[in-house]
Amino acid sequence: MSIYINDNLAQFELDEALPLLSVQRREQCLKFKYELGRKQCAAAYLLLCQGLREEYGITEPPIFAYGEHGKPTIVDHPDIHFNMSHCREAVICMLSNKPIGIDVETIHRYSESLARYTMSDEEMEQILQSDNPALVFTRLWTMKEAVLKLSGYGLTDNLKPVLSQFSGKLQTIAHPDLRYVYSLAE
Repeated sequence: MSIYINDNLAQFELDEALPLLSVQRREQCLKFKYELGRKQCAAAYLLLCQGLREEYGITEPPIFAYGEHGKPTIVDHPDIHFNMSHCREAVICMLSNKPIGIDVETIHRYSESLARYTMSDEEMEQILQSDNPALVFTRLWTMKEAVLKLSGYGLTDNLKPVLSQFSGKLQTIAHPDLRYVYSLAE
């Protein structure tokens, strides 16, 4: 398993990146209304390209096929699993030889109403007992989303039991100084 991160999007040059993308990804990037979305889309793809080159020796730009719930796979390389995520502060890509999920989120101002809607009683207790509720909430949120992305189903209406029902491996890395947290599930 390999993780690639770009947490310096301010320096990312979209005009230089666009010619490096597959036609499929370029079209997808240009659909974003704002430049930040375009940069995130392109940067995530280029991290994937870097990982494919370094880990597998694949130099051609990957083309995606999409599963029933929208999870992408790489055409002609179904044995390579990957997942990408982005937030305002960072873009992240993970590659593996088995299914994986990853999520990165900005540490935002804590919202108790959102937490009560999405977190179990035990998770709420962790948040409320913390010196930094925003960080703990973001950590738990990224864990839930990484698990859901691993499954290929994405977000659901009932987020409370996601972690208690998961039997795989979870890891979370917090970068409070850079204002983001990411979690990976395998």
